[in-house]
Amino acid sequence: MSKLRRQLSANTPSVVETKSLIDIKAKTGNLYESIAIVARRANQINVSIREELHNKLEEFASHTDSLEEIHENKEQIEISRAYEKMPNPAILATQEFMEGKVYYRKNEENDLFR
Repeated sequence: MSKLRRQLSANTPSVVETKSLIDIKAKTGNLYESIAIVARRANQINVSIREELHNKLEEFASHTDSLEEIHENKEQIEISRAYEKMPNPAILATQEFMEGKVYYRKNEENDLFR
């Protein structure tokens, strides 16, 4: 199991839990800004998990088009199932945000219009 998967799914439930909008808003002072931060982090997590999965499955890929060589590989199936059981990136990102583990910065308002 990779470092990323251990870190992300260590104590994260794989089911969705309701969160208080007031608590989410309290982190930045703006609910929509908080949600945008969580969405960006979820995208980052999703990209890194997808890259890791593709790298692991690339080992099993056959580069020939012969139908005779296609067979089920138990290791490949186990890897795919392990990734399917991982929590959703949005759940992971929300938990990180609520725990204060996400770094974000706010641009100056004058810089936004330049």
